[in-house]
Amino acid sequence: MTDLLAALKAAAEPTRLRILGLLDRAELTVTELTQILGQSQPRLSRHLKLMAEAGLVDRFREGAWVFHRPAADGTGAALANHLRAMLNRGDSTYLRDQARLDGVLRARTEVAADYFAANAAQWDRIRALHVSEAEVDAALTRILGEAPIGLLLDIGTGTGHMLELFGPKAERGLGVDLSHEMLGIARAKLDGAGLYHCQVRHGDMNALPVGDETVDLVLFHQVLHFAADPQAAIDEAARVLAPGGRVALVDFLPHAHEELREHHAHRRLGFAPREVAQWGQHAHLDIGLAETLSGDPLTVGLWLGRKPGRPALGRAAAIDTVS
Repeated sequence: MTDLLAALKAAAEPTRLRILGLLDRAELTVTELTQILGQSQPRLSRHLKLMAEAGLVDRFREGAWVFHRPAADGTGAALANHLRAMLNRGDSTYLRDQARLDGVLRARTEVAADYFAANAAQWDRIRALHVSEAEVDAALTRILGEAPIGLLLDIGTGTGHMLELFGPKAERGLGVDLSHEMLGIARAKLDGAGLYHCQVRHGDMNALPVGDETVDLVLFHQVLHFAADPQAAIDEAARVLAPGGRVALVDFLPHAHEELREHHAHRRLGFAPREVAQWGQHAHLDIGLAETLSGDPLTVGLWLGRKPGRPALGRAAAIDTVS
């Protein structure tokens, strides 16, 4: 009873309800909330502190940034879920907040896109600074095994390296990326490798140009640390995965190298295995850490997950549902 009363008291304020409506769509920093709500940072920090103490939101620090998101469990989380469902999405204040949130999310994407455009030609070399690309390739190949692949989807394909590596095992490969410069390099590399059954397209990881339950293998290779909302990306991957389909993630384990955020547009400084497992649970995927590779100074994690269900017969026919 005490927890519920505290949560009700913490939620019963207009700005805090607006914050719940915003966090329903994205993890946000105090600075981003000040841009959206037009209030001072000390005032919003006070609101967020009270909401966190009441269990309505979770706060987590990454380097110099503190992110906020809806609480994952507890009485406050249950109340916050009900309150967000009750919000009037036609209300003028709500619509104005969402429009400003759209602007913040666009700005995030533009920062990453500008970085990609400036570094497209040297992207493979930049990746190699973190951990040996050959070592990661070998580990991922070992984890995925030799089974043939129907439709392979590489999210955030960059220069198309994953399509080069696994395309020969796939009936068809598709790489999606927001950077036109990256896509140009990837197309040239795929043509040079004779992988004509693989293609790349401009697209967003949160709105994949692929039909429901059509993909056999989804790859996230060093891309989720750029994502504004990794959970949304995993949910979208789950949508396109066929029953029995697999998802493989390659990314950094938690670290404190702030320069990757400042100079290389990393949104997140790595991910803990428990957090990745929670994404999987939310998306109804069983995702576990399969292997770690210690680099200098970063450690790379390789996760493998599967969508429940048995693969359908005649999967090849479903490949044409890519739009």
